Amino acid sequence: MTFLKENYKGLLLCLAISIPSWFLGKAFPIIGGAVIAILAGMIVTLLIKDKTAFASGIKFTSKKILQWAVILLGFGMNLGVVASTGLQSLPIIVCTITVSLVIAFILHKVMHIPSKISTLIGVGSSICGGSAIAATAPVIEADDEEVAQSISVIFFFNVLAALVFPYFGQLVGFDTLSGDAFGVFAGTAVNDTSSVTAAASTWDAMWNLGSQTLDKAVTVKLTRTLAIIPITLVLAFYRAKKEGSKENKVSMKSIFPFFILYFVGASIITTVLMAVGVPATVFAPIKELSKFFIVMAMSAIGLNTNIVKLIKNGGKPIIMGGCCWIGITGVSLIMQHVMGLW
Repeated sequence: MTFLKENYKGLLLCLAISIPSWFLGKAFPIIGGAVIAILAGMIVTLLIKDKTAFASGIKFTSKKILQWAVILLGFGMNLGVVASTGLQSLPIIVCTITVSLVIAFILHKVMHIPSKISTLIGVGSSICGGSAIAATAPVIEADDEEVAQSISVIFFFNVLAALVFPYFGQLVGFDTLSGDAFGVFAGTAVNDTSSVTAAASTWDAMWNLGSQTLDKAVTVKLTRTLAIIPITLVLAFYRAKKEGSKENKVSMKSIFPFFILYFVGASIITTVLMAVGVPATVFAPIKELSKFFIVMAMSAIGLNTNIVKLIKNGGKPIIMGGCCWIGITGVSLIMQHVMGLW
């Protein structure tokens, strides 16, 4: 009862946006429900003067329901395919993370952007957006304003990626008969899991690929998300050494993305069931529910994105986020081309 009391208003608001967005996405697959939900959320948030009553439910939708969507995607995916996809994308992931962190460090020095904001934007751009920022913030002792500004920058480029990347993928000539190339691109070049799923869903809808791209992109993204662990630990040890402290301020429980384990568990269940003769069609309703949860999470992301405020206050951090985003995109394309994936 307490959960409903705290969250029902935000959940109902997200549902009110996501249900029509879902059906509009079916009617206009070239746009997709996820993109429509983001745009609708961004418009609605400008019309609500005080979101306090909705905040808890919106946060729950953008975090937990998105994680549920990812877990449900594990159903219908063979564990061997998951493992091979993760290994295939690993060189691209390492290169994109390295480039983003290097760009953030250089711009921090050149543009005199505060070190904590630079670190948060660099980590958020390179690994997994808001989740990486949330895990890193307590390690470097960033305050709420620094966290809010960094997340706003990441969300801004998340929205741009969800809107632009499917059409950019078509422009550069990704294979439209398979979701593999664009799936790897979305999984390595888009900041946050939310926008990875939105861009991949749009690509699937544009070319009637079912969930091929979404499956590929999410697997690549979850492999990339695991980089939270070593990077956060390195930052913790660096800060402790710098301050002359030997205290370990990081707990593995606080930084490990446990929903990935549930995703793997779902793919194990699928692998076992299909091995004993259960047809893949059994998992189709679960896939549809996952896609609806993604649209619902996108509505929450839109509600959390105040473009007007961001542009007014962003300045140098927006430039840094943009440079990281462009760098990651370029390296992802180059690496895919070198590896013969595109």
